[in-house]
Amino acid sequence: MAVYHDARCRMCRRAGMKLFLKGARCNTDKCAIERRAYAPGEHGKSRRIKETNYGVQLREKQKARRIYGILERQFRNYFEKASEAKGVTGEVLLQMLERRLDNVVYRVGFATNRSQARQLVRHGHFTVNGRAVDVPSFLVRAGDEVQAREKSRKLTVILNALESRKGQNAPEWLEVNPERVSGRVLNIPTRNSIPTPVNEQLIVELYSK
Repeated sequence: MAVYHDARCRMCRRAGMKLFLKGARCNTDKCAIERRAYAPGEHGKSRRIKETNYGVQLREKQKARRIYGILERQFRNYFEKASEAKGVTGEVLLQMLERRLDNVVYRVGFATNRSQARQLVRHGHFTVNGRAVDVPSFLVRAGDEVQAREKSRKLTVILNALESRKGQNAPEWLEVNPERVSGRVLNIPTRNSIPTPVNEQLIVELYSK
């Protein structure tokens, strides 16, 4: 599986906002946006570009990809599936991205960022309805229970994530049980319950050209 290995802080600076790609670091003064709130590159600080409609749409799509940590081909596949499904294409697209197992592990607080969640899933530390699943793109359904395997519940990385995210509530479509290190999918998320700061309609317009 292809993985992005370059500097993640550059993504936030390019988007002009915090994408929270590095977990707790993003809430400190070490965050790149706090220190250099301008685009990366030699001329990033002085560059002034008048964006076209296409440029705005492309920037929104790139932002969504980076937030969920997905490369272009896979993101395009999600869009094609969303466009064939019933419902509003943009909302269905975000629902599919939110239902990814790595995203659910992140949302319920068992990882500090999606990259960490993806690694934990790939290493087989989580089960879905009692069955081991090591595919980050696995799509959960309403009623599914995601739980850390018994031997994984004392992992330092999971315990630290739970500690660092105390007081932060999971989205309303998820139920969390920190003691059992488990989370349950109550229902398929609606757009109002998805806190991702993207305008999905711009993405639909981009791919529909």
